[in-house]
Amino acid sequence: MSTPDRPGPVALPLPQIGPPSETAGGGCGDGCGCGDGHDDAYGLDPLECGLDPDLAQLLMDAGLDPIQVEDVAHLAIEEDLDQGVDVTTVATVPEDAFSTGDFTAREAGTVAGLRVTEAVLSVVCTDEFEVERHVEDGDRVAAGQKLLTVRTRTRDLLTAERSALNLLCRLSGIATATRAWADVLEGTKAKVRDTRKTTPGLRMLEKYAVRCGGGVNHRMSLSDAALVKDNHVVAAGGVAQAFKLVRDEFPDLAIEVEVDTMHQVREVLDAGADLILLDNFTPEETAEAVALVAGRAILESSGRLTLDSARAYAETGVDFLSVGGLTHSSPILDIGLDLRAEA
Repeated sequence: MSTPDRPGPVALPLPQIGPPSETAGGGCGDGCGCGDGHDDAYGLDPLECGLDPDLAQLLMDAGLDPIQVEDVAHLAIEEDLDQGVDVTTVATVPEDAFSTGDFTAREAGTVAGLRVTEAVLSVVCTDEFEVERHVEDGDRVAAGQKLLTVRTRTRDLLTAERSALNLLCRLSGIATATRAWADVLEGTKAKVRDTRKTTPGLRMLEKYAVRCGGGVNHRMSLSDAALVKDNHVVAAGGVAQAFKLVRDEFPDLAIEVEVDTMHQVREVLDAGADLILLDNFTPEETAEAVALVAGRAILESSGRLTLDSARAYAETGVDFLSVGGLTHSSPILDIGLDLRAEA
């Protein structure tokens, strides 16, 4: 893979997930970070970035915006270099040295973020670099398994190492945790779903990692769907009133309402809620809500959820299990970069 001409380091804002609010149309594809529809929103072609065009296309195929991925890569590298150079690498590695390195799983898990790793390399590498892809995002990997092999200038590879691994380990950790939930739910109709409890600036990537692990995404932003929570209920003077106010203001938007009693389930069901979030219901109460709703709304369980209890909730017939911990508390998957000894 050749490294295209790139703009020099610039002061970049945090990557924005989706188009600006005045142009957001709502729903996945218009108001999320999936990479679709950004030509009109930004006035940019997502392929017109500093990344290799083939890599940019692979990112788009995965539902990622290449421009945003490139921004994240720049931010990570600029943070690491802090307007200087990698002093240890410059001092110990000859300028003309080339090396081959293997990104290798140190433990078993589900991988996510390999193309993001390549984007970091693309930002750093000053010469051509070659990659050999051994696995794909979403694959289960074993300890000791090679994920990606890279050959490029040694200085560039070592300078990119930590930024690339920070993202790859983080995203693979989220995918691995999500896969554990998806495995527990297998055979039921329930899917594990994420929340907006994401790392600022990394929501697009972290929600992508959830998808790699077999989960599904909830809303990407505050604008692409409505979620009426307890504080909205207090502010509006009641759960049904809060729902009505949102419906009147945004008649075409999907509206989810959080409830914590069976009485509220009846209220919002009668009001016409599209999706009802059952907050801190027991499995028995959840089964009662499923019977009451009888398919007239989508049901999502939230709170009190663990891997041990997930199956019990799923077998009640709910559609989703909401798990914020997928993105805010998942440990990393241990992955390392090993340089091969040159003959």
